[in-house]
This record gives sequence, C-alpha cells and structure tokens, in this order.
Amino acid sequence: MVLRNLSVIGRKGLHDIITDEHKIAGIVPAGSAMPATSPVLSFADAIVLPGLINSHEHLDFNLFPMLGNRTYADYMEWGQDIHVRHKDRIRQVLAIPRSLRTRWGMYKNLLNGFTTVVNHGERLDTGAEELVTVFQGCYCLHSLGTERRWKWKINARGRGPVVLHIGEGTNRVAAQELDRISRWNLFGRPIVGVHGVAMQERQAGVLKALVWCPGSNYFLYNKTAPVDRLKKRLPILFGTDSTLSAGWNGWEQLRLAREQGMLNDEELLDSLAEKAAAIWGFPMLGKLAVGYQADLVITKGRDADSLFANNPEDLLLVMHRGNIRLFDSSLAEQLAAAGHNLAAYSPVLLGTNTKFVQGDLPGLLSEIMRYDPAAELPVSAVTRKETTCQ
Repeated sequence: MVLRNLSVIGRKGLHDIITDEHKIAGIVPAGSAMPATSPVLSFADAIVLPGLINSHEHLDFNLFPMLGNRTYADYMEWGQDIHVRHKDRIRQVLAIPRSLRTRWGMYKNLLNGFTTVVNHGERLDTGAEELVTVFQGCYCLHSLGTERRWKWKINARGRGPVVLHIGEGTNRVAAQELDRISRWNLFGRPIVGVHGVAMQERQAGVLKALVWCPGSNYFLYNKTAPVDRLKKRLPILFGTDSTLSAGWNGWEQLRLAREQGMLNDEELLDSLAEKAAAIWGFPMLGKLAVGYQADLVITKGRDADSLFANNPEDLLLVMHRGNIRLFDSSLAEQLAAAGHNLAAYSPVLLGTNTKFVQGDLPGLLSEIMRYDPAAELPVSAVTRKETTCQ
C-alpha cells in the first residue's frame, strides 16, 4: 500500500510511505513513481507518526469513571478513600466480565492511536483477534504498600524487568520508597518505576526507566514527577494509566504533558516511540524507517502545534503490523476502490466524526451496557446507512 502526501516529523516536504505486508518498504518524496498494482491512499493536511506506545495501562480498568474527590497524600490514602466512598460503583464495574473490560481497554487504546500497550497487572487473555500489541512480558508488582512479600518477589528469578508503582504521592512514605527498594534489590534486577511523583534526582539510578503519567498524577496529587531533572539521569516513558484516575482521551494527557514544559516536543514524542521501544525490547518499533514494523498513526496536522491540538476524533488512520485497524469515514471511498474489505469494520461515532474500526465494537458496547447501564462510553454505534460508506 502507498500512503501519499504525508508530513513526517524531522523531514522537510511531503512524503509517501510504502508498506509491504507488515513492514515499511519505503519512504520517498511525495509523487514518486509507484508500481501500478499498489493500492494508494491519498491524504491532505496529514501527519504520520510511528504507532504510539502506551507504557502504562491497566487494560481491564477502563470502564471505571475517575474516582477521587480531593488531593491525596499517596496511593494508599486514595485507595482507602475510594473503596469506602465508591464501593458500590467499584463492585458494579468489576461485575462486568473481565474479557469485556479487557476488550474495551484495547479499543480505548486503538481509538487513541496506541498500537502497543504495556499492561500492568495480572496477565490478561486478550483474545484471538489482535487490535493492538499487548505487552505482558514483565514481572508486575503493584506497589510496596500493597504487595505482600515484595522483598522476596523482586529478588526471585524471573524474565523481564520488574514494573511497579513507586514514589506515588507527596508524603515522606512515598519519598522513601525508592531508597527502600534500592536497599532490597539485592541482585540488581532492572526495575521500571511508574509515577515517581516523590522521586529525587539522587534516586534515578535505582530505576531502568520511569513511566510518566501526568494526567493521573495531577488528578490525584496535584503534582507530578520532576521529569525535567530526572530525564538527565534515566529514560522517561509516557503512560496514560486507566480511567480510574485519568481521562480516556490520551491526547488531552499529551497536551497536559506538553504544557508543563519539562520535556520538549522531540523528547515527548520519543517517550511514546523509540525510547519506549528500546526499554521494552521492541527492536523494530518506534521509528519511521525502512524495514521497521508498519505500525503507523496518521492524523490531521502539518506541524507540532497542530499535531498536539488533535483528539482521537482527528485520527485518520491507524495501521498495526501492516493492517488497517481504524480509518476515518473520509477514506472509505478510496479504500473500497482499492479493494479493501470494509465489511470487516464497524462504524462508530467519535465526537462528531465517524470512524470504522476492526471488529464488532458496537456489539461490545451493547454487551457492556447490558451488564452496566450506567457505563459512560466515549463512542456510540451508528448504522452503515448513516455513514458515507455505502
């Protein structure tokens, strides 16, 4: 497939991207000669990014509303509060089968342009139909305050890095967690920390990387990690967290991160792409280059300002492993003319725009509402007659 007339970050002028099965086969100046047999999709005022990597997510926790009513000192105080104030709502959401909650979590990420998601928690069954890559190849602990026998667990043999919430809060207990784990990580096992709100520069050597989740941090603690200082000492990755503590719109969270000015635009995009790919061990992800996996996000815009102004409804196309997982209704006619099987996609209304997503998302929404009529979902089903795709 040839994707024409795209702005590419770091390159002047417009470019065409050629994909061949699941890889990027070429990036050439726009208008270059192509084989007549290659299907073509043409864009206007569009920018392409490597598929985004969400480095912190709880896939099965995205049917919760944001729970919390004040600024908390740490995650323990927050957890105790919501399990008292919102115990009925928590029980209602957890009564939805985990398979449905997990499936929605995958769609939530796809609708935001995340093609790779690092799930934190117990291993989930993501089903046979792959929408995004779900990485579960790490040893997940929740936190020092909630994990029994954590000292033994971080020193047990296992594959992959240890991933846990750490330094999540603004009090002394949160600040001391990095020092505690440093003392007890007897074999120097690589640790990827999440949040690190209370983390200090001197503690940077404790971690292999820090996953920054500013949306969640500001909602719960009205403060976030000092990543402007920490970035000099260790890699910073970006995570959305679940809707328990952050909005479903990942692009709003990116704007919040950008507004802090602690990472520049290049560093922020890198935290979602090449740097994240390196930490999690994805050698052919996170970069627009020949031979890399064809995970691509195409959205409206020509420059950084217009890029970061986007929302999920502005996404034009999401490609994962060379397969189109989502496209805007404005591309339906071109795709149909190119022989693409549109019957494999279902239309949904996102904001004011219709998107076509792989699989039966309307059916999933209906199943979720059957279990939880109070569920607040950002998308709604539409019939094909209501779309531009006939």
